[in-house]
Amino acid sequence: MNIKQAKQEITNTLRAYLTRDELGNYLIPAIRQRPVLLMGPPGIGKTQIMEQIARETGVGLVSYTITHHTRQSAMGLPFIQQHTYGEETVSVTRYTMSEILASVYELMEKTGLREGILFLDEINCVSETLAPMMLQFLQCKTFGNQRLPEGWLIVAAGNPPEYNKSVREFDVVTLDRVKRIDVSEDFAVWKEYARRKGIHGAVLSYLDIKKENFYRVETTVDGVQFATARGWEDLSELIYAYEALGLRADREVVGQYIQLPRVARDFAGYLELYDKYQKTYHVEEILRGTWQAVTVSELRAAPFDEKLSVMGLVLSRLSEAAALTRRQDALTTALHKDLTAFRDQLASAAPDQVLGGIIRERQTELGRAREAGQLDKQTRDLWQREIRALEEYRRRLALEQAAPARAMDAVRGWFGEEVDRRKALGRETGTMFDNAFRFLEQTFGQDQELVLFVTEITAGPATSWFVENFGCDAYFRHNRELLFDDARHRIREEIAAVRAAEREKMEERPHE
Repeated sequence: MNIKQAKQEITNTLRAYLTRDELGNYLIPAIRQRPVLLMGPPGIGKTQIMEQIARETGVGLVSYTITHHTRQSAMGLPFIQQHTYGEETVSVTRYTMSEILASVYELMEKTGLREGILFLDEINCVSETLAPMMLQFLQCKTFGNQRLPEGWLIVAAGNPPEYNKSVREFDVVTLDRVKRIDVSEDFAVWKEYARRKGIHGAVLSYLDIKKENFYRVETTVDGVQFATARGWEDLSELIYAYEALGLRADREVVGQYIQLPRVARDFAGYLELYDKYQKTYHVEEILRGTWQAVTVSELRAAPFDEKLSVMGLVLSRLSEAAALTRRQDALTTALHKDLTAFRDQLASAAPDQVLGGIIRERQTELGRAREAGQLDKQTRDLWQREIRALEEYRRRLALEQAAPARAMDAVRGWFGEEVDRRKALGRETGTMFDNAFRFLEQTFGQDQELVLFVTEITAGPATSWFVENFGCDAYFRHNRELLFDDARHRIREEIAAVRAAEREKMEERPHE
């Protein structure tokens, strides 16, 4: 199955394991709650889906890469303890708590979460001395004399032997005690994730054209060469950073992430073209509505791959603008909730104290989510911006020394500035959408390029959110036409099928 299906299956498994009966006992006894063994190629997102599952289900997450551990750190250190059996006192070997299990208990103590996921990566690459302990843990959920708390799902991940020469094969006894999920790479599924993560437009448009280069592992005379989903995502982050610094990612830099030389060369060449197209077709002028007639004629006559790249540039800028608007919308929503709490508490405490309390609450929530492994970049950034805005309100109130009766009006006014900023971003982004559609209509008419453009806007999380919340007449018009064309095409196919069936019946009749 693909990584999206694997995520859903693990989520379902977690929900099943955490379901309780009417007496409060787990519906599936802990001894029958099999660990999940997630097997698949490296770099396809196994770790990321664990973070997503924890965040979406509200449970804790503790992650370990097992190859970094020794037998002592995993199992604990031995010590001698006196124990009396009957009338005889003997020395007994006990073990300190495993570092891994201690991390689970620490997370429970810091966050208050009693249930969660213990994720053990590279499970089949453990050292020879640690292997028996890990097999015991998968089978019995214990390290030495210490047991994993109830309510915690073990998910162990590994790579098949064709990707890693140091892997160990599991025996039948172990495999018969785990729930094995085999996962494979899938570009369409990764593209959904890439849109949400804001992967660089050059990476997305290149892989749209060269899907076969998304994930490749080849054994050559020079060793194993590969391009993976992880490599593309990390390269995307670097390209963004280089652009901010005014640097260019050349073939050598690309090759440090995409370690399949011919693919690295190909993408590096495409990246140069991508930058060239941005200047040649003046994407910013298109979005401002000030394009030249020559831009239309040049793009109309360009090869199809070049058209896709330019549309990718336009979509990338629209996604950035839509994401900024969505971010500001989320901030105003969060601050509105804070101001409601501020208003309700203002009668019982000084404005400075009330704001200070709300700020501490948000800081505590941020810290708890970080400790629980539930914090993604988007949520983290929102909380940080929210806290920064509240701290600014508090600073300005202190400067003005506003009385309680005046404090609410002052804070409401500052909040209005955020609302105005949201409206301005919405107007600017809406204008960019309108100009993009006008340009593409002028360039392509109703051809397939515009169909692809509408489809990509629909699939993009930020662009689809913007259209849904702020509207875009051109999008809705083309989307209706697209749906109408699909329905008309389907009806024609149905009519053709009926006519074909009628012809077959006529041919089967005996000649009179």
